[in-house]
Amino acid sequence: MNEDDSCCAPQRSSQTSISDRSTGGKASISSDKVALAGGMFKLGSSYELAYPQDGEELTSEVAISPFLIDKYSVTNQQFMTFVDNTGYVTEAEEIGWSFVFGGLLPDDFEDTRGVQGAPWWRQVFGATWKSPEGPHSMVKEKLNHPVVHISWNDALSYANWGGGRLPTEAEWEYAASGGFPGRTYPWGNQLTPDGEHLMNVWQGSFPDKNLETDGWYGTAPVGSYPPNKFGLYEMTGNTWEWCQDWFTNKRNPTLNNPSGPPSGTAKVIKGGSYLCHESYCNRYRPAGRSSTTPASAMGHLGFRIAYTDA
Repeated sequence: MNEDDSCCAPQRSSQTSISDRSTGGKASISSDKVALAGGMFKLGSSYELAYPQDGEELTSEVAISPFLIDKYSVTNQQFMTFVDNTGYVTEAEEIGWSFVFGGLLPDDFEDTRGVQGAPWWRQVFGATWKSPEGPHSMVKEKLNHPVVHISWNDALSYANWGGGRLPTEAEWEYAASGGFPGRTYPWGNQLTPDGEHLMNVWQGSFPDKNLETDGWYGTAPVGSYPPNKFGLYEMTGNTWEWCQDWFTNKRNPTLNNPSGPPSGTAKVIKGGSYLCHESYCNRYRPAGRSSTTPASAMGHLGFRIAYTDA
């Protein structure tokens, strides 16, 4: 494991190349999509509590072409269909372990190695999309939850099979904003307007006590919270989502359809997750951003698919 792992997104040190790892087959599943018109959009924010190292500060206005994007994150049921059709084996399955939040492990779970600086992340052997908390767990009761323990390469392979692609960061951020750029959250500037929880994040003291006032400790089923004005669900909170771009904190986007730098060591992830808390990670906002290596997989990172033809 990398000594510089992020509290939000631990990293697996790997020389894995960027590639479509699928084994053939043709998509036999449809997903609910939303067509977005695109247009001029200003990336980033002036949020005063943003992290300087993230490179979130406002950048120049960019033009985004029309595209489609999945209404929901890819679910366990959808990923299972992909695996059944192609025989696909995820990187976490091949490597034999993945990162699991320690609070989801039973009290009598064997000792596991933690991430330096973020000991709540545990190296759990046998943790995969099929067994998200380790060998003792199964997804059969979470088929409508977002699939997790998916590397960037796994997500790319699913996207290619499904006739789509991973969204660029600019597309993802535009979609998450719901047509209201500049707001802190998709619905406005208050985290819980009138006391209503509109996304799945951590309440209480992290990482020892989650009050679960939003109804969930781990992932929530897709569609659990109201959609944004574009009709997209859980763009913030619940699970982080992979983007197409290589990460840089010194962004200088091109005017038309920016897609990040041509190379890098980590890929952009967006949206935050059920583990985000204001005390250490307030990235659960459309403009918030983080990154991890393409081979990394963990229990709070999923994806959704975009499509070029709108």
